[in-house]
Amino acid sequence: MRALEFKDFRARRKLGQNFLLDKGVARLEAGYARGKKAIEIGPGFGILTEELCASAKRVLAVEKDHRLYSALLDKHLDGNLNLVNSDFFKLDANATDGYDILVANVPYNLSSKTLMWVADRGIEAVLCLQKEFVEHMTAQAGSRKYSRLSVVTALTMNIEKIAEVGADSFYPKPRVDSIVVHITKRDFDLSSDDAGLISLIMEHKKKKLRNAVIDSSRKLGADREKLRKVSERLRMKDTRVFEMTPVEILGSARELAAGLRSLE
Repeated sequence: MRALEFKDFRARRKLGQNFLLDKGVARLEAGYARGKKAIEIGPGFGILTEELCASAKRVLAVEKDHRLYSALLDKHLDGNLNLVNSDFFKLDANATDGYDILVANVPYNLSSKTLMWVADRGIEAVLCLQKEFVEHMTAQAGSRKYSRLSVVTALTMNIEKIAEVGADSFYPKPRVDSIVVHITKRDFDLSSDDAGLISLIMEHKKKKLRNAVIDSSRKLGADREKLRKVSERLRMKDTRVFEMTPVEILGSARELAAGLRSLE
């Protein structure tokens, strides 16, 4: 399968279209899918798709843009490729069952949604993401970019940075560079209750833990004075949230949950 010509193609900004042109990067990404059943979001001009078809046992490529889907259909398609014209996130729940890995150069506006999908499925993934997004994913406690994303990612995923990809490797050229990461699941499942409380705590990450909890009274639906009493029982109440490790934040979220139950 040959890559589509892009010189006359007008990208759609609302779809976040920036297409990888570097075959070397595509080959590196596809190497992780060797012998596996792979999913690709947004095959675009087919550069990564071609490499996946050469490496993977089977490929499901989902393209939302009908122009690109039609153009790819006009090319010679490998027998192990299933090309679908759809919004990936609106596929039937069982459409991706049986696949082993997601390999994709993700539109920047879908980074969080894609990562959530990977986390929910517990599937292996190789993703090309905006550099700053990856920096937030992998930020350590105490750093400026430490965020809810950092905490949840550290608790649930193993992240390996594979390669940095410059803006010149894409069409149209974005304003930022990218990083390719390899993601595998940690042997830990974060409950929705844990995730919700972590989010609330991290909304006030520059404050001491006790104040972060008290200032979340409205979202917690609890009286500030009662929350003050709960917060005083937290072991790390005097530590600023952004200085706490992901494990410490999770532990504090569970302490808070127990304290909230005592108010019922």
